Amino acid sequence: MSVQLLDGAVRRYDWGSPTAIPRLIGREPDGAPVAELWFGAHPDDPARLVEAGRTLDAVIAADPLRALGADVLDRFGAQLPYLVKLLAAAKPLSIQVHPTKAQAEAGFAAEDAAGIARDASERNYRDRNHKPELLCALTEFEALCGFRPVAQTRQLVASLDVPELDFLRAALDSSDPLRTAFERTLALPDPGSVVGALAARLSPDGPLRGAALAAEHFPGDVGVVLALLLNYVRLAPGEVIFLGAGNVHAYLHGLGVEIMAASDNVLRCGLTSKHVDPDELRKITDFTELADPSWPAGDGGFEVPVPDFRLLPLRVAGAQALPLTGPRIVLCTAGSVTVGDVAVEPGRAAFVPAADRVVAISGRGTVFVAAPGS
Repeated sequence: MSVQLLDGAVRRYDWGSPTAIPRLIGREPDGAPVAELWFGAHPDDPARLVEAGRTLDAVIAADPLRALGADVLDRFGAQLPYLVKLLAAAKPLSIQVHPTKAQAEAGFAAEDAAGIARDASERNYRDRNHKPELLCALTEFEALCGFRPVAQTRQLVASLDVPELDFLRAALDSSDPLRTAFERTLALPDPGSVVGALAARLSPDGPLRGAALAAEHFPGDVGVVLALLLNYVRLAPGEVIFLGAGNVHAYLHGLGVEIMAASDNVLRCGLTSKHVDPDELRKITDFTELADPSWPAGDGGFEVPVPDFRLLPLRVAGAQALPLTGPRIVLCTAGSVTVGDVAVEPGRAAFVPAADRVVAISGRGTVFVAAPGS
């Protein structure tokens, strides 16, 4: 196995943009939403090696030592520990939370013991892994990310002057304000009436724009009220947010590169018609303030407090050695580059097995190099 060109797996969720990813990869939009393009070995939709005609998970399984290296095999077993994607949102995704690894292992075992089918709609835990994730904006990107400092939220809610939010004001004045506000919002007997009164007061600009977008696309949904508690973030191209375990978040609009641990564990709490489990949400949500949702870059790109992944944006102008080590995926987003002897255009990627320690990258363009973390 040497460097291989990858075709990403297309995911067509209804929140996806019909145009953003097709235009990036130079194809004519067909009118249907293209939400994500997956480059990884996740069994739900593994990328395909163009020359070999096989999926990446099958290639890794055939020779895990060469593909992953001894270090990754020791730490994660015979699986690629991360999944990297292009993500294009035309409207808000569900407000959601991801568990820690310990919570995922316990939840997965408990649901198995209870006889809940792994593909059941009421299942919370699809696997035993955590799902921290990082998103780097390619265009202006809007999101909700973590709980806004309580003092700021008190001021914003008071400025709305909506009597139906008296319960929220009282909750924010309690001894455990974020937990109380979150739980009372999820328990609203008639969220539609509260959301209706609130939506009339929301501005399309400013710190409550996230709630306004939620109300526009999900009228009557309890997630509109939850959005009042969360930081509204507008990322410029190149800016990043990291979403660790327990972080309540939702992507709202834009195109970005996302990397995450290889998991499908998502617990939803708003802007959705899917299963919501308030009791489990109480257990896994992190009820601390997040004063600054942005995530800084270091010398080795974006390193995060989990071992599964790191992400390095790289502008290529000429020839150089490909940075980082271990099994790497090199995703091109602009220009044209050559990794080893494989040409990579926008919207395509190359897989570099761990055994290929020294590989050249050349050309002119922008790539994102994904690799396991330290």
